[in-house]
Amino acid sequence: MSSAKTSLALLAFALAASTAACASSGKNDPNLAAMKAMEEALKPASAEERAAANRADPLTRANFWGKENAKDPEDLTTALEFARSLREIGSHDRAIDVLSRTMIVHPTSADLLMLLGRIHMSKGDPESINAGGMAFYRAAEAEPGRAEAWAALGTAYDRLERHSMAQAAYAKALEIEPRRTTTLTNYGLSLLLTGDLAGAEQKLRLAAANADAGSRVTENLALVLGLQGRFDEMKKVSGTAAPSQIVEQNVALLQGLIKPARSWDSLAEPAVTVKMVEAAPSIDPPVAAPAGQVEDSADGDAPKRTLRLRN
Repeated sequence: MSSAKTSLALLAFALAASTAACASSGKNDPNLAAMKAMEEALKPASAEERAAANRADPLTRANFWGKENAKDPEDLTTALEFARSLREIGSHDRAIDVLSRTMIVHPTSADLLMLLGRIHMSKGDPESINAGGMAFYRAAEAEPGRAEAWAALGTAYDRLERHSMAQAAYAKALEIEPRRTTTLTNYGLSLLLTGDLAGAEQKLRLAAANADAGSRVTENLALVLGLQGRFDEMKKVSGTAAPSQIVEQNVALLQGLIKPARSWDSLAEPAVTVKMVEAAPSIDPPVAAPAGQVEDSADGDAPKRTLRLRN
């Protein structure tokens, strides 16, 4: 073998030995092992693991999504899942905190704003309802074609007793989805609260004609008919969703309430209650918006309202 070939062979051997030594020493390097462990810990869970977690109980889900969110606090998907699971176990303030921090990175995410609005609304106090309306308003700004956001905004306005603004928001939502049952129902009840019985009847009839209309829509329509003194129609509509005995009791109660002979004090008794249920989103910020404008409210869970006669 020539000296040149011998030199090349020795160099190749030396490089191979060096590489093997490095690999051998790397296996025992505590820093490298720690880095690998950290990479593994920060690795997002697989789709299968996430699906399995979502089938678990609420507390397990909250713990799982809390760990996923900690791996990457800026990730929108994990923040939404974590906030939903926190809401489910009643940890509303923590959920609001998670979403508020994530919103710094995703300020125009309508999904995030809708969920934030719903969580605020579920707390029920005026300040929280106003905050929920602001979130719904921002969601409608971010996605103007999202009927759910306009409808939810209308719900927030109604709960703040700004009914004309609520009705403007519902009208905006119906421009996008004309037959949306929850929006038609809430619009009808908002009109009822402002004394427009004919308008309320019209919206509730449209809602009741939809395939997904439940008994609450029928009850509300029957109530509006009864408040107009149309008791035979009230019985006919109510009879499709309630036992005849209950229908007769409600008719008798309503007849007594609207008799001219009743005293003002009797009429002022709380015979009718309003229950806010989850509906869809709506238009302008609640506190800051000038008169005559509307505000906004989110995600698959928005509030519906039901008016019922009390027995």
